[in-house]
Amino acid sequence: MARRGIVVALIAAVSFGAGIAVSSTNSTAAVIAKIPLIGDGLDATPNPSADFTDFWKAWNTLEAKYVSTHASSTLPTIEERIFGAIQGLAASYGDPYTVYFPPEEAKQFEESISGSFGGVGMEIDVKNGILTVIAPLKGTPAETAGIKAGDQIISINTETTEGISVEKAVSKIRGPVGTTVELTLLREGTIVDVKVIRQKIEVPETDDSLDENSNTYRIELYEFSATSVSQFNQAFARFKASRSKMLILDLRGNPGGYLNAAVDIASHFLPKGAPIVTEDFAGKEENNVHQSRGYNDLPRGATVVALIDGGSASASEIVAGALQDHDVATVIGTKSFGKGSVQTLLDLGQGSLKVTVARWITPDGHFIMDNGITPDIVVPYTPEDAAAKKDPQLERAIKFLTTGK
Repeated sequence: MARRGIVVALIAAVSFGAGIAVSSTNSTAAVIAKIPLIGDGLDATPNPSADFTDFWKAWNTLEAKYVSTHASSTLPTIEERIFGAIQGLAASYGDPYTVYFPPEEAKQFEESISGSFGGVGMEIDVKNGILTVIAPLKGTPAETAGIKAGDQIISINTETTEGISVEKAVSKIRGPVGTTVELTLLREGTIVDVKVIRQKIEVPETDDSLDENSNTYRIELYEFSATSVSQFNQAFARFKASRSKMLILDLRGNPGGYLNAAVDIASHFLPKGAPIVTEDFAGKEENNVHQSRGYNDLPRGATVVALIDGGSASASEIVAGALQDHDVATVIGTKSFGKGSVQTLLDLGQGSLKVTVARWITPDGHFIMDNGITPDIVVPYTPEDAAAKKDPQLERAIKFLTTGK
């Protein structure tokens, strides 16, 4: 079965679930419904240009000569060796989002994107080859433990994360509710050891309020989940009822979620048919342009600021990029994470194959992957600011809305 969301497209991987947001939307020429190694829709024709001589030499040599040096170890079955070969093939592409899951890992991955679980509540990704925290989620054990966006995860339960896939890291971080996971983090050159107690993760979707001193209205959106749209709609209605003409859309620390949610929320700000984001398939199939549904119900004369930071990823970058490119919002904060690729999840025999199939491009042709969204007004938020309970980014947004500069 082929499944694509933003994210998922799969949107960056998350330790509070697999971090995968999966929608039911399939691309026009997308991969086939059910994909085992032979038949059932998948092209299993051998590639005549692929010389497997060395592969079979290695296979037969290992089978004939390998001797286990540990009394308790068992030799892999033929199936397990095939699974390992497919894993190596996927890894050879050098893309942290193109991954093969053997049956047991495939089962864990399915569970992590479909239900409740015990986790710590943060989104993680591989950036520059290092497992990195995109953002801790609001009100979760990760936030309580002091984990911060940009922290590099060096080890999980004393096991190194060097070369680890996001999915494997997620499976190690998740576990029974009430148990503890130990993380070693590298933060600005300093090693930080953190113990986090796993909980059932329930993330709040939005928060909104009117600042009566400045008459600015702020909507904080914490993720783009299946229920985010209805909650955002309610918050947006309260903004309009407040009669404020100054809106702050706070996407800081928002790791993303469903593409449909991003399109729906952006549609409040854009006329029908305006491009929001393009899935670029590099010529392998026709590009897919996601367009505004045309709610376009921002009050006349209203001014909008979108706040972003290094914890804003995927769906957050799609919304911020669209509003920036259409000159609907001024973007303030720091550069976003840069998660802009699209994955499709395929059933492959007993396992699953997650494959990068496209890239996200903003309306003005800006590639989100690795580039992120650059704010119109760059405002850092330092550890000293956090310790002093100051928010210079929010302060700058209010200043911009009330003074126009």
